[in-house]
Amino acid sequence: MGSVFSPYYAWSGRHDPLNHCALNVALYGAGGKRWAMTERRRTAVERTADRLRLGPSSLAWDGRTLTIDIDEVGAPIPWRIRGQVRLHTHVLTGHVETLHEAGGHQWSPMAPAARVEVELEKPARTWRGVGYLDGNWGNRPLEDDFVRWDWSRAALANDGAAILYDVTPRQGQGPSLGLRIAADGGVERFEPPMRHRLRTTGWRVIRETQSETAPRVVETLEDTPFYARSLVAGTLAGEQVTSVHESLSLDRFASNWVRVLLPFRMPRTLR
Repeated sequence: MGSVFSPYYAWSGRHDPLNHCALNVALYGAGGKRWAMTERRRTAVERTADRLRLGPSSLAWDGRTLTIDIDEVGAPIPWRIRGQVRLHTHVLTGHVETLHEAGGHQWSPMAPAARVEVELEKPARTWRGVGYLDGNWGNRPLEDDFVRWDWSRAALANDGAAILYDVTPRQGQGPSLGLRIAADGGVERFEPPMRHRLRTTGWRVIRETQSETAPRVVETLEDTPFYARSLVAGTLAGEQVTSVHESLSLDRFASNWVRVLLPFRMPRTLR
């Protein structure tokens, strides 16, 4: 992750995004949760067409596999996170959606059903499963153009995926997207089902989703003043699914009290 959620970048007047780059690592499991998102200056950032170095961590792309070498220290508890994640893409969709024309905000579900291998030294953990790769970009700060959004991704049978993306812009009507993506990368739009309000988080962040049956929150993975990541059970495309779900409040994020809190989870270092 780069400068999008950096309070330091906002306070700097948004002059140089490469001076505010970070790798976000979040671990969940029986051994507890660990979080790292240390922001680094331009002198610790190197990038080429197929490699990005952020201090001691790096990401490399060979056209099919994204290899992430992690060497980070968690926050606010300074636990070490060291190891490697490999994301093997079956297919790249090439699909791009415009979320807000005036702000140039776009999103691409690049690899909606990838194979992931996790080998960590600290903490000692291994994992194999299905993963996901996407990207967002734009010309203006998110909080200038959006009030909030909800997003979710669920694996479907036959190596497919269903993605919901519902945005609330500051002006006008935002897109409410329903995408069904096949194993071969084909993208088919579908009308999102009925919207449901989920229970709010401990920080009172509003969570909503769409489902053909009444959904339920299985687990809240991240509960912050402006963002929630959850596992949500429901029904999409006639299948019972458990989605990775996120809700983002840009009004909360833009508030001064939240930005003062962010450095406790997002420290800044010289190296």
